[in-house]
Amino acid sequence: MPRSTAVIATGHASKYLQQLCKHFAHKVSVEFDTERGRIDFPFGECGLRAGENALTIDCTTKTDEDIERAQNVVFDHLKRFAWREELEANWSVSV
Repeated sequence: MPRSTAVIATGHASKYLQQLCKHFAHKVSVEFDTERGRIDFPFGECGLRAGENALTIDCTTKTDEDIERAQNVVFDHLKRFAWREELEANWSVSV
């Protein structure tokens, strides 16, 4: 199963984690608190961890095509919520 991880530098990791999870909870199964979250998409699962200075996103899917989809969906939404910041995601993909 392909897996992809990005560590995104931000001082607002917990805020963004909660915003992402609340947003996706309208469409898919989600579990979260202030430090950890999990979003179950039809094409895979994304785990979120909020640290003091970074948000870690860890996605797992069944196919290589879906890993890119998971990355794009989560990071595109994150950029909308964090429009005041210029966030960067350098994804590390493993199979």
